[in-house]
Parts: sequence; C-alpha cells; structure tokens
Amino acid sequence: MKYSVVLSVQPSRFRAATLQGDIAANMARLAAWGYDGVEFAIRDPNALDCLALLDLVRKNGLSLAAIGTGQAFGEDGLSFSDQDAGVRRAAVERIEGHLPLAARADAPVIIGLIRGRTRPGVARQRAMSWITDALGECAEAAGAAGVRLAIEPICRAETDFVNNAAEGMELIENVGAGNLGLLLDSYHMNIEEGSIEETLRRCFGKLFHVHLADSNRLRPGAGELDFGAILGVLDDLGYRGWLSGEFLPEPDADTAAHEALQYLAGIKPGGKQ
Repeated sequence: MKYSVVLSVQPSRFRAATLQGDIAANMARLAAWGYDGVEFAIRDPNALDCLALLDLVRKNGLSLAAIGTGQAFGEDGLSFSDQDAGVRRAAVERIEGHLPLAARADAPVIIGLIRGRTRPGVARQRAMSWITDALGECAEAAGAAGVRLAIEPICRAETDFVNNAAEGMELIENVGAGNLGLLLDSYHMNIEEGSIEETLRRCFGKLFHVHLADSNRLRPGAGELDFGAILGVLDDLGYRGWLSGEFLPEPDADTAAHEALQYLAGIKPGGKQ
C-alpha cells in the first residue's frame, strides 16, 4: 500500500485538509515518518510556482499522490452548478489550471466540492446538466494532457450532488470519458453506503484514489471503522493506487498524521493488526 496525507499549500478554512502551514517543514516530517507521498490541496494553481512545489516533493523522496480542488468552492465560491455562467466558466478554468502539474506528477485531479450545491431558484436537474457539461469539458482537456479526474462522492451534509458511489458511477457513465473515475472516502462511505467493502468491490474498475478517515473524521484508528477489513478488500482486489489521509488535525496535525501511519502500517496482509 502507498500512503499519503493531505497538505494544504495555501491557507484554508477546511480543517480536514490535515496539514497546513510551512510546506517544506511539513513535507520533511512526512518523509521522516515514512509516508510515500503527499496529496496537495490547492486553491488556485495560478498563484503558485507549482514546478517548485513538485521539485520539493521529489527532494523529500515523496511522490505527489493527487491534487485536491475543493478550496476553489469553499474559499472562492467557484462551482460547476452556479447559476452564473461566468462562475461556471471560472470553475472549469480553475480545474484546467491544475493539469500541467498533474501531468508532470502523474497525479489525478480530484473533483470534489467544486461541483457545488443546488442554488435557490435553480432546478436540480438543470444544475446537474451544468455539472455534466462542465465535467465533460474538463475530462476532454485532462485527457489531452494525459491526466485522470477522480469524482469524490461526498455526504449529504456537504452537498446534494453525488452523495454515494452509485451516483458517482452514473455521472461517469453520463459523461462517457475513459479518464474519469472515482475517489472513494471511508468517512463519506460510512455515512452514505450500506457496506464500505461491497462498495469498493462494486466500483473497483473505476477506483482511481482512496481517502481514509475514521467514522468521526479523525485519523484512522480513532473511531469505529474496521480498517483491517477495508485494507484487506483493497489488497484482495489488487489495488495499487494511493491511500491518502484526509482527517481532522486532532489533537494536532502532526500527532494525527504520525499516528495514522503507525496505525495503518500495523495492519498486516489479510486485514489484521
């Protein structure tokens, strides 16, 4: 298994972007603890020297696991489902701005909260058509760059679009792009799916990336989820992608990230600790 954890490279109010602050120091600590990679949460790639960031990743002996994009919605209000066509256009362009870094790092770009929520006065079906069109445009641009996009089903408390894996698979089918797959998150699956293990089996053919957090959104091992069973299923299926921690930084970010890897690394083949 390859383990990474989310690091926000720009200030964010989203607390489950586990690590924030000094980027170089955070990456050095991840490498020292034994992580294989880092997942960047990036608000605006145009405000960064992304090549310098990738060079820093590699100098620490890490890989870039994925690029998270939800801060464009949370901080800047950009979404595929906004009633303003200009906002929708800016959201598509923001995703396209991630493609050069993603292509160089061979990392998927995550489509999470940037899909937005239903706005007052907007018919849900109409908003869903905007999401599908925007995602199709992003997938076409990403395909030309050799980049995959990973749709993340997110629980109903955070959005009313694509809450579970079945809805994610339906959206993938409607868009019809081969470089479009799923990111499945154990925290959201615990809320929205009947069985995490069966969901992983059912969607494995389109599984591009995995987020790990416990039932309470704390680090794996701090709640009620059976990570032995989850990792066991992924191992049985032959999953070779990333397992990326996205959890609340409690009691603090360093403790949470360090203890998460210690816990996960202690799970033996076959899903036993």
